[in-house]
Amino acid sequence: MSEYDETPYDADAAEETPVEDDSHGLSHVEEVFDLNADGYADETVTADGVTFIDADGDGEADAIATDHDGDGISDEVLIDADGDGVFETAISDTDGDGKVDTYESDTDGDGIVDQVSYDTDGDGVINQVVTDTDGDGYADVAATDYDGDGLVDEIEIDSDGDGVADTVLTDTDGDGFLDTVRSDAAPEGDSFQSQTGQVI
Repeated sequence: MSEYDETPYDADAAEETPVEDDSHGLSHVEEVFDLNADGYADETVTADGVTFIDADGDGEADAIATDHDGDGISDEVLIDADGDGVFETAISDTDGDGKVDTYESDTDGDGIVDQVSYDTDGDGVINQVVTDTDGDGYADVAATDYDGDGLVDEIEIDSDGDGVADTVLTDTDGDGFLDTVRSDAAPEGDSFQSQTGQVI
């Protein structure tokens, strides 16, 4: 017989399981939920604010949600979308307002974040996406919607990896089309022709 003789249940019929933590000899309570009644835990909630979610029933966590500040709202969610055991996406509420502030994604599975999406003004809508196109761990392209209309207002490109944008494309009149290009990458005296035929 184990250290625990019976399995208590709380008001919502979730199984509560005392779990021994070997680091300090104290136990904490873990709630285990079988949401689809197949006999396997789909969701496990620990007393320290961590929720493990097994969406596909393979016994491995597909998502981990953490409530860092103890307010009952998850501040960070890690997602393993393809079930390979690597969490490719991190979703965070960094200011605790209940709205997502950042999405971090490892789109090619190499363990390096390739894309970060930000809600820079706290309105709950993503308005900047920063991408590492060459996999070196540094952002190469940033697309920003400054006025919140859902259209990109500016794209900054760092083609030489020095952390400074070499090319900036801007929608100056808000029509959804990038109108102007400023490029430090072109040798002096050279010009480019846009798709509309305008010499830049």
